[in-house]
Amino acid sequence: MKLNQISDNPGATKDRMRVGRGIGSGKGKTAGRGVKGQKARTGVSIKGFEGGQMPLHRRLPKRGFNNLYAQDLNEVNLGRVQEAIDAGKLDKAATVTVQSLVEAGIIARPRDGVKLLGVGELTAKLSFEVTRASKSAVEAVEKAGGSVSVVYAQGASTRGGSEAATA
Repeated sequence: MKLNQISDNPGATKDRMRVGRGIGSGKGKTAGRGVKGQKARTGVSIKGFEGGQMPLHRRLPKRGFNNLYAQDLNEVNLGRVQEAIDAGKLDKAATVTVQSLVEAGIIARPRDGVKLLGVGELTAKLSFEVTRASKSAVEAVEKAGGSVSVVYAQGASTRGGSEAATA
């Protein structure tokens, strides 16, 4: 059997009905919409409307808030960094920064910076400049002979000066 020999069973698909094309077609004049009123017009559906009953989104209480100063950080595991070094995408000698991670394709865009996480094995001796780092990541990097310095990211979420401050 080949792909060009496959077909639906007879009656499995219906022919498309064109509406509003004369009363002889069976779907003329009002085209299956009934008569007048809101539902006969275009753009009918009212999102969340439940026929006058109090809608679900208004019955449930509000919860939480959006923190204006929350940082949207990229999470990078040490295992991914090691894979990039093994593939030749990252230079062992150079300091690993947010920009070098973007160029290596480990993260898509800088966002508010990078948080380094300790999942995976790191064998290369590297120095990192990241926005945040977990304890396990710092321990793993130092165990491999490298160093981690935490640098504030430049971006909308940080308030204050333009120069990077080392914490």
